[in-house]
This record gives sequence, C-alpha cells and structure tokens, in this order.
Amino acid sequence: MVEIAKRTGLGALLLMVLPLVLWASGWQWQPENDYRWLKGWYWLTETVTSPWGTLTSALLISWFLWCLRYRLKPALGLAAMLTATLLIGQGMKSFIKERVQEPRPYVVWLDKHYAIDDRAFYAMPRKARSAAVARELKEQQVIPPWLQKHWRAETGFSFPSGHTIFAASWALLAVGLLWPRRHRVSTVVLMLWASGVMVSRMALGMHWPRDVVMGVAVSWLVITLGCWLVQRWIGALTPTPEEAPDIRSRG
Repeated sequence: MVEIAKRTGLGALLLMVLPLVLWASGWQWQPENDYRWLKGWYWLTETVTSPWGTLTSALLISWFLWCLRYRLKPALGLAAMLTATLLIGQGMKSFIKERVQEPRPYVVWLDKHYAIDDRAFYAMPRKARSAAVARELKEQQVIPPWLQKHWRAETGFSFPSGHTIFAASWALLAVGLLWPRRHRVSTVVLMLWASGVMVSRMALGMHWPRDVVMGVAVSWLVITLGCWLVQRWIGALTPTPEEAPDIRSRG
C-alpha cells in the first residue's frame, strides 16, 4: 500500500504543479479576444464530456486489459474495479459540489458584466440556467457559439472539477498499474492527456485552479485505494519473474 501511495502520489504532484502555480499567482479567468487557439482545448475537454467520456473509458479499459494481459476472470474483475473506481470518484465530486456550491468562473464573469446574479442563477433549475446563459449572450460577439453551447450544457457548481477527476484518475491508474509493468509510453501519454484536460477546464472558464487541484487530490485518494484493491484481489502490480523477459522485450 505504501509503495502504491508513493507512486501515485508522485504522479498526483506532477499533475498539480501548473494549477498550484496559477492558484498561487492569483490567476483569474477572463474572456479572450481570439478564441481560435482555444478550440483545441475545447476538443480535448470533449474527450471527457458526455457522451464522449463513455467512449474514452471503454477505449482505456480495453487498453489497460491488453497491457496487463490478465486471464479472462481476473480481466473482468479488473474492468469492474476500474469502472467502480471512476464512479466512486464522480460520486465524491457530486457530494462535494452540492455542499461547497462554488460558482464557475464564467458565471462570476456573467455576474459582473451581464444581468445574471450568481446566487439567483444557481437557485434556478438547470434548464432555466441554460436558458439564462443563452439569453444574455445572444447578441454579444465576444464568446463564440461553441463555447456558449458548452457553458449552457454545464451550469452546475465548480468545486471540484469532475473532468479533472475523470482524466486524473486514468492517468494515476496508469501510474499505479501500467508503470510497474514498464508501459512507460502509455503512462506518459495519459499523464499529458490529463494535464491537457485540466488546462482546458481553466482556459474555457469552467474551473478555478483550486477546483483542479482538489480534483487531482480526490483522484489520488480513490485511485490509490483502487490500485491496492487490484493488487490484493486480482494480482501483483509488478511483473512476476516469468513475465519479466516478455515485458522487457515489449518495453
């Protein structure tokens, strides 16, 4: 358990570096004059947003099963464990959001520049919030239509970042499960993808840096426990002596 916590903890710290720097600097989201460069961040964030997040999970579960190459019964157990771990993380996110009730950065911006009071906004049902965003931004030229659509679809509270929990969970699962078996490229790619998702959430006005930091922290807690349970119930995370030559040849 201690070794798993150390390994995933290091991964979590690496993911936290940028949002911690932004948080310490007092960075605040503001709309841009040119949103073309943000379109890539939008497509990156869509890999986590429903319904694409489901496809992302299916692809990643398949990739993890291929990399780890368990027999059928342990493989099904691993798939169930990974799914349960992600669901637990999202459940914790919803629980915290409803108690902290922090407004999103774009809602704070609308409160300052348009006829939307953030407290009144969150007192409305979700459909009414979406309609309010559409109504206030209908005539303006600053926020592009694709970002307005994204805002209308996500009118919930901000703290912590659910997208971060999703992406960071997969990255830390790679650190916990794939790295010991020398799947270094897969681990690095997933860490970079998760970092990109985190940046996209801040760049698009969806989250504050502290939301992202908390999302990584929640992921670390859940994934550390999940990796420990995988090791306890399914099998060792490090390669056995019999597997080692094959893994070296693949690595």
